[in-house]
Parts: sequence; structure tokens; C-alpha cells
Amino acid sequence: MFEKVLIANRGEIALRIHRACRDMGIRTVAVHSTADANAMHVRLADESVCIGPPPARDSYLNTAAILSAATITGAEAIHPGLGFLAENADFAATVEEHGFTFIGPSAEHIRLMGNKVAAKETASRLGIATVPGSAGAVRDLAAAEAAARAIGYPVLIKASAGGGGRGMKVARDRHELARMLPIAQNEAAAFFGSGDVYLERHLERPRHIEIQILGDGQGGIVHLGERDCSLQRSHQKVLEESPSPALNAAERDRLGALAVAALSELGYKSLGTLEFLYQDGDFFFIEMNTRLQVEHPITEMVSGLDLVREQLRIASGAPLGYRQNDIKLRGHAIECRINAENPDTFAPSPGRVTDYHAPGGLGVRVDSALYHGYEVPLYYDSLIAKLVIYGNSRNECLMRLRRALEEYVIAGIETTIPLHQRLVAAAEFIDGDYDVHWLERFVARAG
Repeated sequence: MFEKVLIANRGEIALRIHRACRDMGIRTVAVHSTADANAMHVRLADESVCIGPPPARDSYLNTAAILSAATITGAEAIHPGLGFLAENADFAATVEEHGFTFIGPSAEHIRLMGNKVAAKETASRLGIATVPGSAGAVRDLAAAEAAARAIGYPVLIKASAGGGGRGMKVARDRHELARMLPIAQNEAAAFFGSGDVYLERHLERPRHIEIQILGDGQGGIVHLGERDCSLQRSHQKVLEESPSPALNAAERDRLGALAVAALSELGYKSLGTLEFLYQDGDFFFIEMNTRLQVEHPITEMVSGLDLVREQLRIASGAPLGYRQNDIKLRGHAIECRINAENPDTFAPSPGRVTDYHAPGGLGVRVDSALYHGYEVPLYYDSLIAKLVIYGNSRNECLMRLRRALEEYVIAGIETTIPLHQRLVAAAEFIDGDYDVHWLERFVARAG
């Protein structure tokens, strides 16, 4: 096992990785921008190195600075966390070339599955159904119009190299396509360094279902059940739950077997998440994330596995040590993403935390790097906390979640806690009757 790991990330996920490392007796190195000098993960890490000014391109995306920090501190491995360089195949390859272990999949698998067009082609080759779409990237309006005619409107324009809703636009006719295509291309270029986009059919009432995979690259591979991530706003996930209230046991087993068979053929190593749209009994593959997910805690709650610990074990060369039959999924878990945003307008709300009290009790977990007096910076993602609730049943989980939201105090900045309180009281959500477009309608009604 590694003796020292550098964490190439920030915020709650950096703190999450630090805790897993310390649980295993591994020393940690935190890297940080000048804006994060007082961050919790920096305070708790065994060592810390400042790698640049606040803009991510000059710090958390600065490969040379990160590798220099690893060298001077004697770290053996680098954990990329999520976002930033986590799905950058060139970064993974460079880490390995400089003699460090990249805690994640191979650069080859990141490159193969990180590009959405290539991932869909790979999924089709492996026998997984995909949403009807363009054969590849569309570079101009003529190509986009030809692809849209073949697919059928409405179509979704998506960035080939990205995720998180960036570079994603809906076009319901050729006039909207002409207007939205350059906007999507410009967004894709700005966020991912590539303006390539592709088209796929826009499904009207799908669920967003993803399945967690864990492989050791030595023939061992298992799935850890699914997560329902259908509650989204502007293609950004807001709340996730596991298991999905939309699936029965047969559908769950079918999806799991499909995912395991596909990634077994690839010889996949580390964590991975296959994402699907589910409608009328059919699963359509949309993308794969070759990294730790924001919503990984709900899978940990129902499976009993520490997923970061498993990443570290696998990266060190250890086999899984268990098979699919050993995985027992129990109970129900829900995660609320708490953002530093106005709960009605969603305008960012950076600033000083003047009061902080996290909820507690049985089945309540809070993943957050906040503390009293912390200054939430304006330079990064607005996610500041994840409230994760476990119950023996979905109903017990919902009741506990309502209570935990009532207890949660974050003062001095605006947060989306009030949005979650309205959400968990909504009849459709309580009944599990929602799709990927439902939250947008719910927010519009409330406004």
C-alpha cells in the first residue's frame, strides 16, 4: 500500500479522499490555490503545497505544478478526485510517465470512454443500446441538419469531450438547431478545449439511471447497484437516490449484468459509472464517467463499501477479493447536493460562513469542508456540502431526510437547503414519480 498520496483536488471531495487515506494509515499531501489556503483539507493534510493563484487553469489544472508538488513531497501516487483533471487522459499518462501511480483507470480507458462519441461507439460494439444519434461529431450546420433529419426532432446537442450539462442544448426544429449549434460549440470549446459536438434524440420523459462498476484489472469486476439521478436542473444533478424507485429487481439485475459484461471485456480497472436514459422499459447508454462520482456516498451507504478505499487498494495492485454474490445491497439512501446559491434564482452566493451546524443522528452523513468562519470562494463550483441519508426503507429515509434538513444551519451565505425542503415535501417526489425534466417544471411552478 502507498505511504503517501497527493490529492489533486479541493473542497469536500479532497477532504473525503484525505479521510479514506488516513483510515488506511496513508499520509496525505494537499495542493491548493491561494484562495484555498485556509481550506479544511489543507488544514488536515499531513503536508500542503500552494500550486498557484485562484483561477483553476493556473492551479488545479496546472499539471507541472501538481507533479512538482508530488516530487518535492515524496508522494507515490496522485488521486485526481472528480472534475478538474480526473478524466484527463493526458494527465493520467503524464502522472505514470513521471513515476507516480494514477489512482484511477488507465489513460487508454479514460481516452476511450471520456469522449462521448467514442464511448457510444464502444458501447454499441459491446452490445449496449444507445440513444439514436449522429454517427460522430457534427462540425457545421449542414452536417447537423442532415443528422437531425435522420434522427428526428427534437434533438439534443452535446459536447463530445465534456459533461455536467456544459455545451448541451435542445433544438426542436431546424431554426432552433441553427441558433443553438454555435452556442453549444462555443461552450464546449470554452469548458473542455474542444468545440466538437454531436446530436442525439431528445427523449421526452426519461429517467437518468447510472450504475456503479468496480474492477481490479485482473478479471475481477462487480456492480454496486444503480443510482437514480433524474432530479436535475440545467443538466446539473440536484438530488440522487439508490436504489431507483423506477426499477424492479429484474430490470436492476439486467442492467447490472449488462454493465459487468461490457466492462469485463474491456478489462476495466478502478471505479467507473455507466449512465443511461431509461424510458418505457428500455435502457439507452449515454456516457461513462471514468472517475469517482459526486454521488458515490449513496452507493457506499447501501453497499457498505468505502469506494475511495477500494480505489486505493486497486491502484496499489490488490485484487477485489470478493465477487458479485458477496455484494449485498440493503436499505435506501438519498443525497442532497447543497450549493452556495440562491434557492430561487440559483445565483452564486460566495462569502463568509457566519454560523454552521451540521445535522446528525442515526443514518445521517454530511460530506462538507465547511466550518464556522470559512470563506466560500467565488472561483469554483458552488457545491459546498452533501447531505446523505440512509434508511431501511425509502419512507424511513425520506422522514429522516426531512428532519436532517430542518437541523442543517449554514448562515452568512445563501444555500439551496430551502429548495430541498420544498422538494422532499412534493407529492410527485414522495411517490417516486419524476423524470429528468420534472425538477425544471417544479422550480418554474414555485416561481
